[in-house]
Amino acid sequence: MARLLIVGGFLAAVFWVFSIVDCAVQPATRHRGVSKPVWLAIVVMLPVIGGILWFVIGRRRANDPGVRPVIAPDDDPAFLRSISKTEQDARIRRLEEELARLDEETDEPPATDQRP
Repeated sequence: MARLLIVGGFLAAVFWVFSIVDCAVQPATRHRGVSKPVWLAIVVMLPVIGGILWFVIGRRRANDPGVRPVIAPDDDPAFLRSISKTEQDARIRRLEEELARLDEETDEPPATDQRP
C-alpha cells in the first residue's frame, strides 16, 4: 500500500509540473475562459484538480473554431487582393534594384595608397 501511495504521489507531482509548464508555454490566444495568469494560479494552487481543469476546460485545441491559424502575408489571399497591381510592380522593382545594387558591391576592402 505504501508503494502505491509513493508511486501515485510521484505521478501526481509529474502531472502537476507538466500542467504548469504546458499552461505557461501556451500563447495567450490558446487559453479559454480566463486569462493566462489566472490559469497558472489555478494550476499551481490546485495541483491535480487544476491540471485536470486546465486540460479539459482551459486549453484550446488547434482545431477549435476560435483559433485562427497564423498565415504569412504572402500566403494570405485577402492580403494579396488588397495590394494593387501597381503597388506589387513597384515593390518588385524596388526589390530587384536592391538585389542588383547588392550584386554590384564587392567584398574586397578598398585599396589603400601605400608609399614606401
